[in-house]
Amino acid sequence: MRTRLAAIVLATTLLAAPLSAQTTGAAGEVGGEAADSVVVIAPNFVPVTTSVGTKTNAPLIEVPQSISVVTRDQIDLLNFIDVQQAVRYTAGITGENYGPDLRYDFLTVRGFVPVQYIDGLQAPVSASITNIGIDLYGFQSLEVLKGPASVLYGTNPPGGLYNLTSRRPDAAFGGELQVKYGNDDFKQAAGTLTGTVTDGLRARVTGLYRDRDSQTDFVHAKRAYVAPALAVDIGPDTVLTGLGHYQYDRIDGDTNGFLPVLGVLRDNPAGDVPRSVNLGEPDYNSYRREQFSAGYELVHDFGTDARFTQNARWSEYHEDQRTIYASGLGADNRTVTRSNFPYQDDVAQFAVDSRLEATRWTGPVQHSLLLGLDYRNYREASAFGFGPASSIDLFSPVYGQAAIVTPDLTLQTDQRLRQTGIYVQDQLKYNRFVLTLSGRQDWTRTADYRRASNAKQDKFSYRVGGSYVADSGLAPYVSYATSFQPVVGAGMDGRTFQPTTGKQWEAGLKYDARGLPSDVKLFATAAVYRLRQNDVVTPDPTNAMFNVQTGQATVEGVELEAVTRIRDRLSINASYTYADARVTRSNVDGQVGARLFAQPKHKASAFVDYSFRDGALAGLGLGGGVRYLSNSPGALPGPFVATVYDTGRSTLFDAVLRYDLGDWRVAVNGTNLFDKRYAGRCNSDIGCFFGQSRQVIATLTRRF
Repeated sequence: MRTRLAAIVLATTLLAAPLSAQTTGAAGEVGGEAADSVVVIAPNFVPVTTSVGTKTNAPLIEVPQSISVVTRDQIDLLNFIDVQQAVRYTAGITGENYGPDLRYDFLTVRGFVPVQYIDGLQAPVSASITNIGIDLYGFQSLEVLKGPASVLYGTNPPGGLYNLTSRRPDAAFGGELQVKYGNDDFKQAAGTLTGTVTDGLRARVTGLYRDRDSQTDFVHAKRAYVAPALAVDIGPDTVLTGLGHYQYDRIDGDTNGFLPVLGVLRDNPAGDVPRSVNLGEPDYNSYRREQFSAGYELVHDFGTDARFTQNARWSEYHEDQRTIYASGLGADNRTVTRSNFPYQDDVAQFAVDSRLEATRWTGPVQHSLLLGLDYRNYREASAFGFGPASSIDLFSPVYGQAAIVTPDLTLQTDQRLRQTGIYVQDQLKYNRFVLTLSGRQDWTRTADYRRASNAKQDKFSYRVGGSYVADSGLAPYVSYATSFQPVVGAGMDGRTFQPTTGKQWEAGLKYDARGLPSDVKLFATAAVYRLRQNDVVTPDPTNAMFNVQTGQATVEGVELEAVTRIRDRLSINASYTYADARVTRSNVDGQVGARLFAQPKHKASAFVDYSFRDGALAGLGLGGGVRYLSNSPGALPGPFVATVYDTGRSTLFDAVLRYDLGDWRVAVNGTNLFDKRYAGRCNSDIGCFFGQSRQVIATLTRRF
């Protein structure tokens, strides 16, 4: 009730604000040129460049591979809270595969789970979760590189990766303070401040505190985040930027889903499962996470079309959780058996990437050369326990009926990985043609202390691509790229496994609207691709106790995406994804031809926003969006998966209403406006996860 009242009050304020704006002084006049110069909503809404595709500042249109960039202006305008939400209107990637998870960002890119990068260096991800759940507010942009990326980043899944670029210090004073309030008692205070401290020294500090409940009963979460940054001019041509972050998460009472298919995805004779039901133990279930990093970026400009850049970071990641969750449904369709799963994970990592860029000419051909060396030293130790817990009623849960004994922990992983890679790239430009040639050699060394074993896996990867950039801004392109991932274990003959490999053909058309007026900003991509992963581990047909590397998965797809901002008034985010992702070779009965899990065949989305910049409504903005996802399987068929459940189709609607006046913005964002009940994923009989319910959040921002 309080949330609805707050939304009504804020909406009334928004509607009334244009009338009061007419009485402001010259600086805030709404009827003339002054208003146009003051009410600037999103000047950097449309991306132009990104380093994720080439590790240089090459324009997006010249990179022969599909890349999506979600800028800070997009994040702010659509009020994205985390990375899962930020990809809602982006092609080729889906999020929220386990619903509104408060811990991690569960994503799928072209049929595979991507690995997270931060400022071009891999995050200290665990062996089981490929992201660290770092808060989106601390970053200036989100970049998604689709398809094999090993040629620049080493070990990676074939579907692609995503990178977060940190907020950096600026010379000019600026920043913002922001508060949010929404349903499920969502409360957040955040801010960022930057400027020059003294000559040659610039600083920024970004911080956030969040206190919220969940759509699940008796769940409460808190997060504290701070990220300092300091840029020092060592000399006229050398800049050293220090970057760090600290984040602490505490979540109490959460089970993270695990609901029965009967009552969620299919009819249950006893009734529908409430979306808010908590089948854990609110006073016992807990999640604690602490992570921090410290690093730098060093840039030296040689002044002769050459530049040296080095990124380095030390990171630590620690989590500890205790979870009682549903593990079975009785014959009466309401008695739920439960299990107890404690888990600990500790990761430490040092990563460094050094590269030299140079521009040279051979006759009429311009060469943009890149030579790099990177190194990663990764150490992880994790442990888990498993035991029974008391049963509970699905529809009328009563907690605390029996004493809880936490199972002893058993070592799960204790390993160190060292990866060294050397790479070279040449972007050759001749008139309007751009040819990109890249190659990389990697050496990986893995020590498994639990098994007292060591493995060495070396691999060469490459990318070849060409683009033609016309004067109109149209750029057809084609590319071939490869990837690899180390595989732990050995076959029946005792030989260690080789890395699993990926390869992709991609062709497409990009458009950057360079021939249109300067106040029309647009970037669009159309891509078609065929991606294949080989050497996948699958059971040995001669001895099921061992595995062989004969499995294969193939993904064929089409992606369309456009981001535009016209006269700083009208913005459009639109995308369509078709992905046919299947197992094409396996020794497991029923898997050949099966679709890869958590990958819908169709995804379509569009968000349209309009900002009034003059007249009586100057400063008012409103927008609406629609998202469609076709069904997707929750798991692959196998000996432990008797039935594969599809999630079903979902169509969701979003909206925003806001008012900008000078340095102030007040906004109300709503997602899943009609509160559609749907499952994000069902991976087993008792493994369903509800999608995000209706979420309404009001935001007040003061910019400096």
